[in-house]
Amino acid sequence: MTTRKRRVFDASLKLEVVRMIKEQGQSVQNVSETMSIGQTAIRRWLTQYSAEQNGQPGIGKPLTAEQQRIRQLEQENQQLRQDVTILKKAFGLLCPRNEMIYTVIRQLQKEAFPVQQSCDLLAVSRSGFYTAQHRVAKPASCKPSIHLKAAFMASHQSYGSRRLVTAMANAGLRIGRYKVRRLMRQAALKPVWKRKFVHTTDSKHGLPVAANVLNRQFNPAAPNLAYVSDITYIRTGAGWLYLATVLDLYARKVVGWAMAPSMPAQLVCDALSMAIGQRQPAPGLIVHSDRGSQYASVLYQEMLERHGFVCSMSRKGNCWDNAVAERFFLNLKMERVWQRQYANHAEAKADITDYIVGFYNCKRVNSALGNLPPTVYERKMAAREPIVVSEIT
Repeated sequence: MTTRKRRVFDASLKLEVVRMIKEQGQSVQNVSETMSIGQTAIRRWLTQYSAEQNGQPGIGKPLTAEQQRIRQLEQENQQLRQDVTILKKAFGLLCPRNEMIYTVIRQLQKEAFPVQQSCDLLAVSRSGFYTAQHRVAKPASCKPSIHLKAAFMASHQSYGSRRLVTAMANAGLRIGRYKVRRLMRQAALKPVWKRKFVHTTDSKHGLPVAANVLNRQFNPAAPNLAYVSDITYIRTGAGWLYLATVLDLYARKVVGWAMAPSMPAQLVCDALSMAIGQRQPAPGLIVHSDRGSQYASVLYQEMLERHGFVCSMSRKGNCWDNAVAERFFLNLKMERVWQRQYANHAEAKADITDYIVGFYNCKRVNSALGNLPPTVYERKMAAREPIVVSEIT
């Protein structure tokens, strides 16, 4: 008989999940995959949240006429948001040929958008879409440049030739890297980014620091054995926004994050708290960071001690000891932040959450994981593990 530990989620994590979906426009599927929480549980939290917002003491109480009208308006608003999302996703891929429109509809279908709704919005018939699905495509009639541009735009103009080769292979079109480079030159497809730097690590403090327990062992044998954490900055029109993240080294997956206009110790504690809430790691977990005052603070160290975690810190002035966290921040800024101009903190928070939940964890290929996204890699490796059967006496 298979035994499985029942997960318990606190109210703050439930509220954060609901806000990702209702306020930041994330889909239930994306949030479920990136946070490893079942869709049934998330939908139950959404129902409970809506019930509380409508002043209901419990689910099942008959709705008043006013509540029914509010519910109807919410459903119409949700439908409009979904329509806008479909158009945004399709805009960068559209071309006059129906075959490309059908490709867009198939991609939207994988993301749980209804086929009939997508066909209506893109002005094609449903019967024509299903006919095209059964039609055998000839490789000779395929234009690699169109697929290449679509894959490049889907990566938010961040993929280079190596990742584009993988992306096109996943789409069923196998071409070499040198041809990809030639097609990129012809189509003027070039990832553009610029470096900026703001000092965020304050290691000149009198607080005690931990030894480098991790010692650059960035490939643990299983999930929840070693985490890395760090802080970075985001420029907005309303001032700096600081982001703290926690990554599980096993799948390079972002398992916790928090954002605030300043860098108190509570910021890194909130990020680690989210990781604990959704992953529930066992005592003995190694949590690595730099020597910043936030990580050396009493508040953070007490949190590690309370959960039985092992603190590890980089050597002084050595960024390579925390290279995985540093690389994630570079990817985030190249692929999203440096391509945006955020008007305020709320806009930046929503966009960064979308990058983590909707792209990095679920879709972005990672060369360290065999060109698989973190969530897909975790699922694939979990399927290979044997089921542990315990005897009940």
